[in-house]
Amino acid sequence: MQTETLDLELPIDADIIVLDKDDRVVVLIEVKIIEAQEPAAKQRIADYMISWMKAALAKMSEQRTIIPYAMFVDTEQILIFKWDGVNLSEPVCSLNTAEILRHYEPEFGNKRIFKRYLTRLVEAWLRDLAYNWKSEIPTASEQIAKIGLLPLLAGGTTKSGVEIGGNFIYRD
Repeated sequence: MQTETLDLELPIDADIIVLDKDDRVVVLIEVKIIEAQEPAAKQRIADYMISWMKAALAKMSEQRTIIPYAMFVDTEQILIFKWDGVNLSEPVCSLNTAEILRHYEPEFGNKRIFKRYLTRLVEAWLRDLAYNWKSEIPTASEQIAKIGLLPLLAGGTTKSGVEIGGNFIYRD
């Protein structure tokens, strides 16, 4: 994936991280409310956030911590990428945010959503994938399983608004 190079320092502020059942970070998630209306402007913002995620993953890799997945979420799409310690893939899964999150907020797409609430809805979906707390078969389970992420979510949890660095969570 072609992205610009950003230089980041530790610790890294993360909107959401997903921890597997052994408390290892397996997904770095950035949540963004994009207010721009023009498609080109929206794309520039999304591209910047993906560049930021790549830089964050690279910085973590320097600390010998490989986070195998990254996710970018806005009100229109959920993009999931794989990280091998060096390269960020093209999206391995692309989902419609409203189709996914409407199961946790029936009015999603019909009312204004703020970042904090969007973050909580994403966490609800991920915890449903991990524990089936709301659905026997949570939305997009098949797609998440197909890319190899579902087993990493099983029995895990999420944390939002954290600072991470190497193997440490500085603030949660």
